[in-house]
Amino acid sequence: MPAPIAVIINACAGAGYTTDWVDNLTEIFRAGGLDVQVTLARDGAAIIDTANRAIAEKPSTIVAGGGDGTINAVASALIGTDTALGVLPLGTLNHFAKDLHIPLDLDGAIRNIIAGHTIKVDVGEVNERFFLNNSSLGIYPSIVRDRENQQKRLGRGKWTAFVWATVTILRRYPFLNVRVTANGKEHARLTPFVFIGNNEYLMEGFNIGERRCLDAGQLCLYVTQRSGRFGLLRLALRALFGRLRQAKDFDALSAQEILIEVRHPHMRIATDGEVTVMETPLRYRVRSGALRVIVPPIHEPDGG
Repeated sequence: MPAPIAVIINACAGAGYTTDWVDNLTEIFRAGGLDVQVTLARDGAAIIDTANRAIAEKPSTIVAGGGDGTINAVASALIGTDTALGVLPLGTLNHFAKDLHIPLDLDGAIRNIIAGHTIKVDVGEVNERFFLNNSSLGIYPSIVRDRENQQKRLGRGKWTAFVWATVTILRRYPFLNVRVTANGKEHARLTPFVFIGNNEYLMEGFNIGERRCLDAGQLCLYVTQRSGRFGLLRLALRALFGRLRQAKDFDALSAQEILIEVRHPHMRIATDGEVTVMETPLRYRVRSGALRVIVPPIHEPDGG
């Protein structure tokens, strides 16, 4: 008899994850013919430890429940294996689930996992750390770090802390001297922000931040062209109202490998919203088709 499917839930991703909630979740899966073992993980270390122990059993599927950071943590254990990732989008933004058209409601997401239709998607990698959505350096990692500090020290809510952190970081306005090597060419830029996407992000109209496919085998790099605090503010407002235009607001390029060099020996780097300190230079590459994910049958990664 096969072992139960591991369902790893980030207990901090929402509210109300009680024993009754776990029992109800288990019964819904069992009603659909899947035997599951649900684990409520209290922190990132517990999520990674549970995923590593589960993958050692070589299961057909492991399910991750939480936001993009949680999905990333579990997926990192599955990359390069035949084990499929099931997604329960329990976070705030759920970019990975949205781009793959995975239902955002719990019942719909469970039905999707029970149906079991899988595809292979690409994974980004920077200095041996994986990302499913994107990675960035410059302003954004600094904002995330300041937001987390405010949440811990001042007890502010996530979004309140984010707004105050953004104001604080923009006041300091850090520039980066970066040298980007891609497709055999070097590009030097002075910029506050560098964004690397796992496949191409739409930056037109109201589709900002979406991806049409996750299997084109490309990383896409975006560097803002705006300078000065007011230029950044205008850029943020244009993004908010869906009026970004690639040619006017930022440079973009696509490549399978990207080398980013800066003057600092270490940099704070964001990967799927989680910030870590890495040694430079930053070596990015795409791992084509490295992750198997359960998605709705109507979805194909090329948009078909």
